Amino acid sequence: MQNESTFASEEEERRVLQQALLDCPAYVTAYEDPVLMERPELRPVRLMLELMKPEIAQAENNVVSTIVVFGSARTPTPEMAQEETAQAEKRARENPGTPEAEKALKRAAKRREHAQYYRVARELAQLVSSRCQIDGTCDHVVVTGGGPGIMEAGNRGAHDVGAKSIGLNIKLPFEQAPNPYITPELCFDFRYFGLRKMHFLMRAKALIAFPGGYGTLDELFEALTLIQTHKVDKIPVILVGKAFWDRIVDFPALADEGVISPEDLDLIAYAEDAETIWSLISNN
Repeated sequence: MQNESTFASEEEERRVLQQALLDCPAYVTAYEDPVLMERPELRPVRLMLELMKPEIAQAENNVVSTIVVFGSARTPTPEMAQEETAQAEKRARENPGTPEAEKALKRAAKRREHAQYYRVARELAQLVSSRCQIDGTCDHVVVTGGGPGIMEAGNRGAHDVGAKSIGLNIKLPFEQAPNPYITPELCFDFRYFGLRKMHFLMRAKALIAFPGGYGTLDELFEALTLIQTHKVDKIPVILVGKAFWDRIVDFPALADEGVISPEDLDLIAYAEDAETIWSLISNN
């Protein structure tokens, strides 16, 4: 009886010890271990994965080349801008002469002005996608940052004509969900801005920059620097909305100051509509 009791006790101890091993974090398979993957020492692995996952998916979807569309996430659709204008005008009528109402009117007017860029980005994506994605060929696939505003317009234009498009989202302190028009198999989420920007340019045949803020300027100037220094092949860099860009960035002044060469100004072209943008791309 004592032997049986001892045997049962030993078996229970064995089971408990074995279960403790199975539950130990060290036993988790390395690539399935989220704690391990978040360690600073694993940064090179995370960087490699962010390079390889979108690369594999794009290859599997036969993406040969891309057209990059940058611009503000805050750009409204024409419909949104029209509704905002109507609401601002209503508040101004109800509160005539108040600073808040006047400020709302000015903001609505500026938003309405920028809504034209949503329309142009959408038309451009329709045009490029319908002419370049034929019989399964995936040339000049529109790629955006995957968010709202101009990014949504680019993906939406491709979606309008039944074409593929890519969205390269980024994890931010505030929530950013992918816009609904991205091709699901080509919708990615990045942790590192550097790898995301690398994917923007790896297959790019043109870069189209619509009015935008810090993010747009960051992406634009990095691309110009890489082209200027011959780190990537020269591609058309087209700025949409010359009045905006002339106000925001004085490129000729950079040449006048001697901090860029006069010929560096030739890296940039300007356009106002989808047909002109497409002409600059196709004639390059």
